[in-house]
Amino acid sequence: MSLILSRRDLNFLLYEWLDVAALARVPRYADHSRETFDAALDTCERIATELFAPHNKASDQNEPALVPGPDGETVRMIPEVGAALRAFCEAGLMAAGQDYDYGGMQLPVVVEKAAFAYFKAANVGTSSYPFLTIGNANLLLAHGTPAQIDTFVRPELEGRYFGTMCLSEPQAGSSLSDIVTRAEPDGDSPLGARYRLRGNKMWISAGEHELSENIVHLVLAKIPGPDGKLIPGVKGISLFIVPKYLVNEDGTRGEHNDVALAGLNHKMGYRGTTNCLLNFGEGTTYRPEGRGGAIGYLVGEPHKGLACMFHMMNEARIGVGLGAVALGYTGYLHALDYARVRPQGRPVGAGGKDPSTPQVRLVEHADVRRMLLAQKSYVEGGLALNLYCAKLVDEERAAKAEGEDATSLSLLLDILTPIAKSWPSQWCLEANSLAIQVHGGYGYTREYNVEQFYRDNRLNPIHEGTHGIQGLDLLGRKVVMRDGAAFRLLGERVRATVQRAVGSGDATLAEQARALGAAAQRLASVTTTLWSAGSPEVTLANASIYLEAFGHVVVAWIWLEQALVAHAALSSGVADADFYRGKLAAAAYFYRFELPKTAPQLDLLASLDRTTLDMQDAWF
Repeated sequence: MSLILSRRDLNFLLYEWLDVAALARVPRYADHSRETFDAALDTCERIATELFAPHNKASDQNEPALVPGPDGETVRMIPEVGAALRAFCEAGLMAAGQDYDYGGMQLPVVVEKAAFAYFKAANVGTSSYPFLTIGNANLLLAHGTPAQIDTFVRPELEGRYFGTMCLSEPQAGSSLSDIVTRAEPDGDSPLGARYRLRGNKMWISAGEHELSENIVHLVLAKIPGPDGKLIPGVKGISLFIVPKYLVNEDGTRGEHNDVALAGLNHKMGYRGTTNCLLNFGEGTTYRPEGRGGAIGYLVGEPHKGLACMFHMMNEARIGVGLGAVALGYTGYLHALDYARVRPQGRPVGAGGKDPSTPQVRLVEHADVRRMLLAQKSYVEGGLALNLYCAKLVDEERAAKAEGEDATSLSLLLDILTPIAKSWPSQWCLEANSLAIQVHGGYGYTREYNVEQFYRDNRLNPIHEGTHGIQGLDLLGRKVVMRDGAAFRLLGERVRATVQRAVGSGDATLAEQARALGAAAQRLASVTTTLWSAGSPEVTLANASIYLEAFGHVVVAWIWLEQALVAHAALSSGVADADFYRGKLAAAAYFYRFELPKTAPQLDLLASLDRTTLDMQDAWF
């Protein structure tokens, strides 16, 4: 059994539930079939197993280190990282979802994400480099000029350049309105309006390395107004391409840009990914024409940088959720494998009191089964949710290509994005915690992989916006946008699933459907109550609780969807009945143990509780 991901579960989600093979009827994917999708999955599973997983612990134990380089300090890392990434790029995976015109495979997004999950599960540190590069390239394909695409995106998709996103600053963190990096106009160029940037960026993953010919930084900065002052708030933010090395007009690498590595951050997880403090325009490296400032090229319109950046941020948010799922999933598989082979303890009852009674395997204890079922419900539910979101992207793209209205698909993706990011980051992390618990004392030793999985996954509740930020986004923006249109659309899909389950003829599915329907109705009622409070401060005070309850209702819906497919398969007399029984058991667990948790949360929200608002600083 693979301990990275379950291919059987992927097949179930892709082909039995989401019917991904039917995407071959879409003109963009007409050259594909289940055979080509399986070939992509096979390739990713093989490379992840043979080249990414073997150095996961080594890259964790041998963090990137500062060393002298030809243009200042650079980073040294173990050679296995570069070897794995070369294999990834040589297989064409950097461009797996891109157009043929860019050397891509034109894989559906849902297949691309399912395939990439293997790398996240096998080695989240090494997989961060292509993860960021693909997101960087997608943003520039959407908002860059043809010259910018030719100069920077094509080498990224070939694997010659890697990319980053540079948002946070030491004094600002997640508060992007407070960034102070400046971008001074410096004339025009074949790559668009040129600027010189000065400032500091913090927490830049993959910000410095020697793994590629160049690093394409996407940098948020502010263009000063006529008075020389920065425009306050997010309206003044613009987006710039700032390459580590300038690129000559013939495409060859030019001189080192004025971008300097100021230090490395040492995090509890993702240790194989360089995480940097970068100085732009400090004059420590390159001073073209005797002037300081890192050369940057404007992406899109001035002062519209945050809107452009959200293209990569939203993609990264769903990607972080998928990464959280992958780490939780591999932890679950390691825990399950351990529980099946580790003898410990004796059965409850008379036989258990006799020392001569043989020990039983951990998996035979009810409490261990509870922990394994919890993990299974979290990781299989989270994976299904993320692949559902990826399928929405494919459906949206297909609708637009046919000239159809894709508004409903866009709205559904918008409202599900904070859930797809935060719910797995919370509950698949809990799966990792339970995996350690299943291992007992061995679980928190470095000799066992589950210890590292937990540390790696603990970063995901913070990556790309904390739970608090996602909660504010969900309750403060997404449920009320367009007068609640996205919320209504999601409710319609949930009700359709409830009706199918009630009409299935199965008493358990009908019971679960009624529980889901009641929870969804209560969520809608509480949402109305919150927005009737008359005070945004009160409405949003407990947005994180709202996010958690909302997420549990969504995942309960996803589990009912899976249960319907599993029930139909069992009714048809399938060969691998145990797989489908496992799906139904995990759904039952979620409905008996997890969905009921939302009732007291919704009660608290409906009360418009002011505990946190009324708490005074001096009282702590």
